[in-house]
Amino acid sequence: MNWQERIVSDSDILFSKPRIRGTRIGVEFILDLLASGWDEAQILESYLHLTSEDLQAFFAFIRDCMKDETFIMQATAESGPVIR
Repeated sequence: MNWQERIVSDSDILFSKPRIRGTRIGVEFILDLLASGWDEAQILESYLHLTSEDLQAFFAFIRDCMKDETFIMQATAESGPVIR
């Protein structure tokens, strides 16, 4: 999945936060829904303009962010030590 086709950022929308193309639905918002216990079906039923391909792109984007060690290390340094 090439998430770059569906996940975009624009300085005029959502303060440049990544979002689903053609919507104002941010990646962070979808992540919050999932962290709150929503499943993919609930998201798609509640936000009819989203597609399963949009959610695949979302997961691919998150995967690639997690693979970027610089991103992970920067986030860890800014928030303090990771508690395990």
